[in-house]
Amino acid sequence: MPNGDNGGAKKRMAVIVSAAVALALVIGGGAWYALSGDDGKDAKAGGSSQSKGDNGPGGPKPRTVDGKMLFSVPSPDVPDMVQAAGMWATDQVVAKTDVYKVTGYGLSGGKKWEIPLDGYVCWANSQATADGKAVILVSDGKPTTEKPYGGPCTHVVALDLNKGAKLWEKTSKQGDKDITFEEVTIGGGTVAAGGLRGGAAWSLDDGKELWKPKAEDDCKDAGYGGGNKLVAVRRCGDYQRPTITIQTLDPKSGAIKSKFKVPAGIDYPHIASTDPLVVAVSAGDSTGNGASDFMVIDDSGQDGTLRSKISTGNGQYEPKCPTTEVEGCKKISITKDTLYMPTKEHASGDSDKPGRVNEVVAFDLASGQTKGKTDGVPGAGLIPLGVDKDGYAIVYQSATYNQGGQVWRIDPKTYKPDILLKNSDASAKQENDLSPDYKLGLWSNGRLLLGSDYVHKRSTVALDRENLLAVFGGN
Repeated sequence: MPNGDNGGAKKRMAVIVSAAVALALVIGGGAWYALSGDDGKDAKAGGSSQSKGDNGPGGPKPRTVDGKMLFSVPSPDVPDMVQAAGMWATDQVVAKTDVYKVTGYGLSGGKKWEIPLDGYVCWANSQATADGKAVILVSDGKPTTEKPYGGPCTHVVALDLNKGAKLWEKTSKQGDKDITFEEVTIGGGTVAAGGLRGGAAWSLDDGKELWKPKAEDDCKDAGYGGGNKLVAVRRCGDYQRPTITIQTLDPKSGAIKSKFKVPAGIDYPHIASTDPLVVAVSAGDSTGNGASDFMVIDDSGQDGTLRSKISTGNGQYEPKCPTTEVEGCKKISITKDTLYMPTKEHASGDSDKPGRVNEVVAFDLASGQTKGKTDGVPGAGLIPLGVDKDGYAIVYQSATYNQGGQVWRIDPKTYKPDILLKNSDASAKQENDLSPDYKLGLWSNGRLLLGSDYVHKRSTVALDRENLLAVFGGN
């Protein structure tokens, strides 16, 4: 991370210059949608009214469901903070990590099962497979007097959420020591974990080890992006000045199918999507969002090529990517041909509807240019939550202090929203307490899941207990 002294400023400038040169395209950088004036004229303005007729990849216009909080899970009391990353939903169960366990609930509430863990959950990707499989990274033991923070993150655990069962639990060794990992994912039926000491992989079905790092390897897999494909971020050479490549792998063998060299000066790229392949990079970004640009990569050939580059305008748009992790970018939706990002909130400019407002802007992955926008509502920010099973971008309109939030589906032709879920005003406080602007948010099978990735010690018993999980939907 750059520091605040003059040397740090020079380093940031060098990174900006080198990355800008390396990322230059014949077609130019992605256009920025201007928040006022007549700039960004290629962006189609989408209103808040609903569109008519068949409007996208998945079929006809949906009806709006009046929603409410179906159930919640109070955060347990703990003597110290415990990490509890992970939240999933299938067509049968809602599951959430808890204090040294994962718990499954019925779609309308009620505990169905509980899987105890020997440590805390270090990392979890909230995207379950189509048949309800998920994977987590767990620490080697709980905190003790000798190890107040617990053991290292060495245990990879595969779960069957629908059955409420642990499929398998594995470690990978170098010599007689278990390898510490930073994160884990599922891609193409393979479970892959990466970190400073390299990456290892197992078959999701039976836990058979497919590959692991060797101590003498010059290249290390820092992490992987999952989904339909498996994509590695591979670091080679000196740790301070590595050569970094984005590699699409054969998920069964680890063989390289396509590789793309990341421009020099970019240390921690993030896999925002594997299919299409979109990589977030921080080239001198000073906003703390972790993404100054998104690189759209064509990995159909052995040598990947840069299709387009989309800039976040040094804070004009507000996605959120983790500092060093490969996966974990939030507040974006990426469909087969479009990247949706929220703008920074700004004054509405409407005396009849005062307050701060933002928009979600659509970028064409082929050109990097803006092609549409969805207008927000003053006082209620728009937060992209990802993509639904039909390929539509899903956006959450946050609750205000006294009005419930909404879940929108964006029409890919008009960029107007279809309102899928409209929560009651009674849900406002619970939604705000677990806002996906800074916590976990997931839309699945007509339900909005909001959750916390930590269990905190309460400073006083008099304080209201925060929910670990809250689920919203129709009757």
